[in-house]
Parts: sequence; structure tokens; C-alpha cells
Amino acid sequence: MNAFELRKQLLIAESDLNRAHLLCECQTVAADFTALARRAKNISGMASAAGWLVAGLSSFHSRQPTSTTERPSWWQTILKGAGVASFLWSEFHSLGDAAKNK
Repeated sequence: MNAFELRKQLLIAESDLNRAHLLCECQTVAADFTALARRAKNISGMASAAGWLVAGLSSFHSRQPTSTTERPSWWQTILKGAGVASFLWSEFHSLGDAAKNK
């Protein structure tokens, strides 16, 4: 076996090792991404529930109508926005789950 053939065999072996190492790293990244997605799903569920709770509490808190010249407080605006965002998230999330289950 001459020097070129030996060098070729060494490069092939190194390439195989690098390919195996890359595959292992890709599997690790995929596992980390799955764990991150699971955490995000849990957090989104809690945020959705918290949004519904805050929106429900705010609707019970102030039942008196405000005058038309008075602007709503920033807190009421945030609560209404959170309620709408929570509703939209739950609707789109359920559509995504339904598409996955088909």
C-alpha cells in the first residue's frame, strides 16, 4: 500500500467519524428542541389559563359603565388584549392539534 492509498483510507475513516459525530450532535439538538417545545407548550397553557382568569376577574371587578369621554385605563386595555390573545391562541392551537391528528 503506497502513501496515497494510506492517506485516502485515513481520510475516509476520518470522514466516517465526523459523520457519526455530526449525527450524534443532530440527535442532541433535536432532543433539546423537543424539550424546549414541550416547555413552551406548558408555559403557553399556563399563560392562556392566566389570561382567561385575569379577563374573567376584570369583567367581574368593574361592572359599572364608564362615561364615553373617559378613556379606559391601560390596565383594562392590557387585560382585554390578554383575553383576546388567549382566545386566539387557544383557537389556533386547537386547529394545529387537529391538523396533526389527521
